[in-house]
Amino acid sequence: MGNMEQFLSMGGYAGFIWPAFGIVLIVMAFLWIASMRSWRKSEQALASLRQHRRQRGDIEE
Repeated sequence: MGNMEQFLSMGGYAGFIWPAFGIVLIVMAFLWIASMRSWRKSEQALASLRQHRRQRGDIEE
């Protein structure tokens, strides 16, 4: 149990390390969510453009 307490206290710097770790985790999660939303919008725009070109007869499948 002593080893776990030492690890969690981070040599006395836990007050700085754990909040920084949490902030990084939150920022990374936000970036992932933003990227996924952007990717979905791009996929929808691409599908719309492809549908428009099919309707015009530019593409034969």
